[in-house]
Amino acid sequence: MAVGIIAEYNPFHNGHLYHIGEVKKKVKDEPIIIILGGNFLQRGEASTLNKWDKTLLALFYGADLVVELPFPFATQSADSFAHGAISLLKALNVDKIAFGSESDDIEMLQKLADIQLNHKEYHTLVKTLMKEGSNYPTAQSKALKKLTGTEIKLPNDILALSYLREIKKQNASITPISIKRTNDFHKLDNSSITSAESIRNLLKTNISVSKYIPEETEKLLTQVIPKNEDYYPFLKYQIYNNWNHLEKFQTVDEGMKTRIQNAIKVSNTYDELINHIKTKRYTYNRIQRMLTHILCNFTKDEANQMKEIEYIRILGFSVLGKEYLNTIKKEVKLPMITTFSKGNSEMLNLEMRITACYSSIFTEEHQKQLIEDEYKKGPIQK
Repeated sequence: MAVGIIAEYNPFHNGHLYHIGEVKKKVKDEPIIIILGGNFLQRGEASTLNKWDKTLLALFYGADLVVELPFPFATQSADSFAHGAISLLKALNVDKIAFGSESDDIEMLQKLADIQLNHKEYHTLVKTLMKEGSNYPTAQSKALKKLTGTEIKLPNDILALSYLREIKKQNASITPISIKRTNDFHKLDNSSITSAESIRNLLKTNISVSKYIPEETEKLLTQVIPKNEDYYPFLKYQIYNNWNHLEKFQTVDEGMKTRIQNAIKVSNTYDELINHIKTKRYTYNRIQRMLTHILCNFTKDEANQMKEIEYIRILGFSVLGKEYLNTIKKEVKLPMITTFSKGNSEMLNLEMRITACYSSIFTEEHQKQLIEDEYKKGPIQK
């Protein structure tokens, strides 16, 4: 019927192009539905390209429907990220999901996901390991290895487990399809495929990435590329302006308030701030997410009111994607949104604030365009 891909495209590169091509080989003429992280992403990073540019690239290179994963899910831990994305696929009647995997072993991953969901000893082990100082992802990996002898440490397999657990939790009729990764995750070699993180690191040092990205991505990367460091003055203001109430922000756990207060006093850059906050238990990515929530003024109260997907926001579609929407529209229970309206949803209203935050480092003209696009722009049609 349709196959889903959960993506951030930060930026869209040759590996993503390969992935879509392999999916097309497996599902033939079925529409490809992309659940896309928007302007801030799961690692707590600002997106290299804005959501509309990423939608344009996805459609150009083979996607049929692009749906936004809202900020409250797009910038959370793997479990919450997966919950939002799988909820959208289920709501859209998508019956398959295709994801990259280092192991390329669906049967093994399914068994491990079952253990994570149903094995009491697994949960006890994870809690014990975290009390001993391990962060959550490391505790999960160690617990699985102790119980099964299998170690899952690579990022695509870790995300795959999150998707498989969530499919089981939601009792969703979604069949997983694995696409084998073609190279080492962070290796820069003679291949034309490397990770998005490697590409972002090259971009920061002004080294050409044309070898690793398709032509249309390269055209869009000529503009200003946002980096978390660019937002540091705004983040610093937010921290000082909310000095006594930092714990109100999403993912600022008990005890972190004091660490942030001490760190900001001695930090001149974004990276310095993270390194002063970081502990063995808190990963770099977790701290980045926390700082993004502070930057965007995203509170625990808001997060608690936005635990479930409230709408389906359509960013773009092809002819086949439009046909698919027409086929399912009578069965879809969530509202399908194509243009912004303040009355639609508090979750949607939040996206306006997120875009304003994201756009704050650009020129006044670019800021105005991004904010205008947020409330005026309809789906991109291919």
